[in-house]
Amino acid sequence: MAPRSQQATNQQTTEAREVWLMPVFAPKPERAADLRTALRQLQQRSRQDQGCIEYSVYASDGRFVLIEGWESRAELDYHNEQDHVREFVDISVDLLIEPFTVTPITPVV
Repeated sequence: MAPRSQQATNQQTTEAREVWLMPVFAPKPERAADLRTALRQLQQRSRQDQGCIEYSVYASDGRFVLIEGWESRAELDYHNEQDHVREFVDISVDLLIEPFTVTPITPVV
């Protein structure tokens, strides 16, 4: 076990690390255009949030894929509490055929 001071340093390092996520959204066929619009608005507003490194939405095989990067877990957590994120999560229920998934990803290079 690491000494207490090293544990605190390790925790600070972990909290300061970048966080990358890949949410995937499967729209109801008749609501795909609505989801695209909602994601475009979410992307526009989220890119202005403090700590945002990347926030880009892509289309793939009838689904939408979001690649998002944050300077730290704290900034991601703050982002997730913003009204524009909460509003998107609330309306997405009616736009999706299943709940969206969020996969943590790690840059390789």
